[in-house]
Amino acid sequence: MAADPGTELELADWRRRVAELYADVRAMTAESPEIAWKHWVATRERLFRTHPRSPVPEADRSAFRAHHWPYDADLRFELRLETDRPPATSGLATSGFATGGLAVGSDAQHAIALPNSGADTLAFHRIGTVAIPFKGGEGSLSVFWMEGYAGGLFLAFRDATNGTETYGAGRYLIDAAKSADLGGDPIEGTLILDFNFSFQPSCAFDPKWACPLAPPENRLDLPIRAGERIA
Repeated sequence: MAADPGTELELADWRRRVAELYADVRAMTAESPEIAWKHWVATRERLFRTHPRSPVPEADRSAFRAHHWPYDADLRFELRLETDRPPATSGLATSGFATGGLAVGSDAQHAIALPNSGADTLAFHRIGTVAIPFKGGEGSLSVFWMEGYAGGLFLAFRDATNGTETYGAGRYLIDAAKSADLGGDPIEGTLILDFNFSFQPSCAFDPKWACPLAPPENRLDLPIRAGERIA
C-alpha cells in the first residue's frame, strides 16, 4: 500500500494500528488462538470501515462487512522453516545476518520478482520452505524475504477456493512489511502459520492497489476454507 501525496501520516497511522492489532493477537494467543482470531476479525472490519487509508473504496466503506469461515483449530501450525541455504554462524556479514534458524538479509544475486497485480516490480528472495501436514495431504509453501530497506517476511498462497470463494490471485499469511506476522521461534527456526488469519491483499478490494502475489510454487491443490473470503 503506497502513500498518495498528502496522505503519508494517514498511512503511518494505518500501519501503527495494524502493528498493534498483530501484537495483541500474538499476546492473546497464549490464552486462546480462537479468541485472538475473533479480535482480529472485529478489529480489521472496523479499520476497513472507518480508517481513511482503508483499501476498501471510500463509497463502499460504511456498508462493508468482512466474511470469514468459522475458526478451524486444525489449520493452525507451528512449523520449522527448511532453509534454502545455511545461515551465517557468527557476527554480521555484508550479505546479511542470521537469527537462530531463520536466515535473513540481502541476497541480491538470488533476488526474484514475484507476480504483481500492478506495474511495480518488487524483489524478493526465497529463504526456505515449510511442509504443512494438512488432513487432506501434505502441502509445501515457500517463504520469501522482501529486498530493500527494512525488508520483511512474505508468504502468499493460492488454493482451490481462488476465483470462487476467495480472491482469484490468492491470499496472504505473512506480510511482515505491514506487520502481519503471527510470530514463531527464531531459536528453533519455526513460524506460526494459522490459515484462519489468511487475508485478501489490498488489490482484492480496489484494483488501484498494486500487490505482490503468490508465485506458482505456492499453489495448493486442496481448498483452504479458513480465513477471509469474498462472500
